[in-house]
Amino acid sequence: MKITTRKIGTAAVLTALVLLTGFSPIKEMCEGFLPENDLKIPVGYKSSTLNSFGVRGGITEADFNLVIDRAEAIYTDEVRKEGATLKVNRLWTNETVNASAQRSGSTWIVNMYGGLARHNEITIDGFALVLCHEIGHHLGGAPKYGGFFNTWGTNEGGSDYFATLKCLRRIFQNDDNASAIAGMTIDPIIREACARQFPNQTEQDVCLRNAMAGDSVAGLFMALRNETVRPVVGTPDLRQVTKTQDSHPASQCRYDTYYQGAICGVSKDDPVSNTDYRAGSCIAGNDGLRPRCWFKPN
Repeated sequence: MKITTRKIGTAAVLTALVLLTGFSPIKEMCEGFLPENDLKIPVGYKSSTLNSFGVRGGITEADFNLVIDRAEAIYTDEVRKEGATLKVNRLWTNETVNASAQRSGSTWIVNMYGGLARHNEITIDGFALVLCHEIGHHLGGAPKYGGFFNTWGTNEGGSDYFATLKCLRRIFQNDDNASAIAGMTIDPIIREACARQFPNQTEQDVCLRNAMAGDSVAGLFMALRNETVRPVVGTPDLRQVTKTQDSHPASQCRYDTYYQGAICGVSKDDPVSNTDYRAGSCIAGNDGLRPRCWFKPN
């Protein structure tokens, strides 16, 4: 997937418009959080089958709005400091099973669709992770997509990493996270990593909840891609790219990215950089690194 510019005539005409009139085309993700799909889930839908967690999933409109409220409370001022305005479109009645990010001038847009929120595999935390991923396209720093007009967007793997490295930690930080994770079945590998990276219990609880948010979207990837093997922490994607991949990584690779972002010991408050991927992230040791299945260090 690439970030594309909506076509308006030829490239030469578009360039002239920008240079002569200051016209700013809408720059957007062509597919969104998920690969392009035709699935539609209407308002009122409730699955007749259990999801991979053994329950009937999807979230309510109230929870849909609550998650967005909390993210906006954190990131509206962050975007304003960049000289822009954050606009989250709450498209609850839209049946699309996806989410996307785009820019129009100084308006930084995130589109959150009700079809995604109603999907049987989505939990509240999984929905929050998707929202954080889309915010990450705007604020996730390097590595960025390249290309004419399209240098603003953090790439797919980078946005996945930002979601758990920074955004979800801020959304979860004041919650009763011990209660939130109490009923979860958490792999001992995740428990050991969170204990190793975060010395106090409060931070460990955030780490555990953060890592488990990726489990919700792992089920979503399986459903949308018709996969039969669920991504888990014990079977990391061992491929190593020779060049950083900008498009959607494979399901296990994305799951690995959420997990590594969650267990990175760097503070959620350490800023990232638009030019240096090392800033505010883990770059040494074995825990918290961007997975090599999509990322190639400079």
